[in-house]
Amino acid sequence: MAEPTKVTVRFDARQCGRCPERAKCTPGPFRSLYFPTRRLHELQTKNRADQQDANWRRLYERRSGAEGTIEEFTDGHRGRRCRYRGLAKTHVQHVLTALAINVERLSLQEPADGSYRPRPPTAFQQYLDARDLPRPLWWRQGK
Repeated sequence: MAEPTKVTVRFDARQCGRCPERAKCTPGPFRSLYFPTRRLHELQTKNRADQQDANWRRLYERRSGAEGTIEEFTDGHRGRRCRYRGLAKTHVQHVLTALAINVERLSLQEPADGSYRPRPPTAFQQYLDARDLPRPLWWRQGK
């Protein structure tokens, strides 16, 4: 039998009567809290500490680029489902989609003559800029 990944604690609504955080809690007949098991908690703590290391961040930069490409293929170009049956036709579709992604990326690069003008900021970027909020690292920068 597999080891559980979380411990669930349930409280009846009557037990929450004197809780100072009750107003922030969800309404309903009971409340549930989920805690990771000790082994999983220790693993998460170790991983979070490792992520503060500069060497880990350098290695992850390379991985995040690859993950972004795979995500673009699966979600941006519907790569989870194939239009064709058979391994050969599926392979051709994947190769052609990869070529399309590369052509798209090359077309977004700055031209050598300096005529590049980035697209205007999106509404979300304008919202963040107006409130002096940082843009997430994954956000495509439009200056």
